[in-house]
Amino acid sequence: MSTINYTIERPAEDQMDEAVRPTELEAVRPLPRISVHAFCESEAMLRTMERCGQDRRMSKASLRISSASIAAAANMFASAPTPNLLILETSTEPHGIMEELAPLAEVCDPSTKVVIVGRYNDIPLYRDLIRNGISEYMVGPVGMAEVLNAMAAIFVDPDAEPLGRTVAFIGAKGGCGSSTIAHNCAFDISNLFQTEVILADLDLPYGTANIDFDQDPPQGISEAIYAPDRLDEVFLDRLLTKCSDHLSLLAAPSMLDRAYDLERGSFQPIIEVLQRSAPVSVLDVPHAWSEWTRTLLSEVDELIITATPDLANLRNAKNMLDALKKLRPNDKPPHLVLNQVGMPKRPEISPNDFCEPLGIEPVAIIPFDAQLFGTAANSGRMIAEMDRKSPTAETFSQLAHIVTGRATIKKPKKAGLGKMLGLLGRK
Repeated sequence: MSTINYTIERPAEDQMDEAVRPTELEAVRPLPRISVHAFCESEAMLRTMERCGQDRRMSKASLRISSASIAAAANMFASAPTPNLLILETSTEPHGIMEELAPLAEVCDPSTKVVIVGRYNDIPLYRDLIRNGISEYMVGPVGMAEVLNAMAAIFVDPDAEPLGRTVAFIGAKGGCGSSTIAHNCAFDISNLFQTEVILADLDLPYGTANIDFDQDPPQGISEAIYAPDRLDEVFLDRLLTKCSDHLSLLAAPSMLDRAYDLERGSFQPIIEVLQRSAPVSVLDVPHAWSEWTRTLLSEVDELIITATPDLANLRNAKNMLDALKKLRPNDKPPHLVLNQVGMPKRPEISPNDFCEPLGIEPVAIIPFDAQLFGTAANSGRMIAEMDRKSPTAETFSQLAHIVTGRATIKKPKKAGLGKMLGLLGRK
């Protein structure tokens, strides 16, 4: 009998054997901290469970996978406690399954949930299993989405408040304007949809959200990071700064009085509280690649990479997309925003040539406009506040729709990108 252990998320090493549509998993909520042990008889089931272990929705769960039968499970747990969930694959015919389960039932803890994956679509068998305490019976072969949905149905309270959506913005290179786009997008989401939004500035030493919104909060995200035992919705509310009717800011200290050497899970408690506190949380992630950024980017709902059209940004964006595909094997690719396009006298890569090697289309192309962005930054205002009818404000509005799932992604058109882009073809 061979056993594989999974703890927290880990990147997939191989390509997926089957295509999983991200839409099949969008409704699956993250599983709580539970222990799961799967006993697989077939290679297909073994691969399915391995892929479950690589999914971000199981980042808190501890998963063990054994290539073994139900009888082996009974032998194992005769001298060891059973986990929160057992997933058992069997090829036994319907009339023999209850007999096969009998030895395991004698050693199984009363609180342990059991999911059976069989080969027969038999309604009397299903009713018999449910009547005898089995949580779910599925007819194999099963896909990853089916297994995750079954686990979520058992352990996630259907009456619980829905979790808020987490949207992370990160730059392919320093200075590409990711923070500015994150702040404007957060402002537009709160204004356009009249929904509560929390903007969290995760760049502790150099964050600019407080400047961009003309705020000087006495406390913010560092108090939450360094006091995780106090962190709850009430404590978070004390740390938030109101920026508008529906937008609150969790500001970075933006001070260099200490070294911010953060651990892998430093932001996890904060993200969990944010999800319970607001329908949308916008995370302004600094341009870095560390254990905590990798963990954070692997677990958020939506990812937006901002890049400017030069070679270094292209290389970095390609590397990030490749890495994130391994970290998030069952999610759609991150969105790409091309920023500062059409800067005078700067040689740059055309949007088409930039995106071709990446294999994705940009969801927004934002022209270089030093006057508009500079004035907004220096006055502590957003683009929509400066000129709501400008093409750039319109682009931010479209981006707000896309990242919240309220609009389909369309290829950016030249007409909506401002006069700067219209001039590119004539240079």
